[in-house]
Amino acid sequence: MDLYFRIKDNGATVFRINDETRQRRLNLQPIAEANVRNGDIKLRKDVILTDAETTEIKRWLDARSAELAAREIDQARLTIEHLNATANWISSKPDPAAAEAMNEDLLMAMHDLRAAIVRFKSKMLDQKDV
Repeated sequence: MDLYFRIKDNGATVFRINDETRQRRLNLQPIAEANVRNGDIKLRKDVILTDAETTEIKRWLDARSAELAAREIDQARLTIEHLNATANWISSKPDPAAAEAMNEDLLMAMHDLRAAIVRFKSKMLDQKDV
C-alpha cells in the first residue's frame, strides 16, 4: 500500500501516494488524520479508505504508539544521566555565580520530580491494596 505519514505532535496526516501522473511526479493526496492519543482516524471529506489502507493506518498507529512509549523511557534514563552530571558539576565547585543562577530552578525541578514520584508510588500501593 502506498501511504505516506506526515508526523505531527498528536499523530499524522495520512496521504495516498499517486505516482501515475503524466510527468511521473509523485502526487500526495491527503486522506485522513490519524491520532496517536486516542486511535481515531478522521477521514477527509469525500474520501473512502480501502480495507488495506485502514489496516495500514492502524498498524502505523500501533507502531508509533510503541515508538513514543520507548522514547519516553529513554528520556527518563537521559534525565537520570543529566541529574548525575549536574550533581558532579555542583560537586566540582563551579563558578559561584553560575551555580547560584541555577540553584533555585534545580531545587524546584527536583522537588517537583520527587513529589510526582511519591504520588505515583502512593497510587501504585493503593491499587495493590484493592
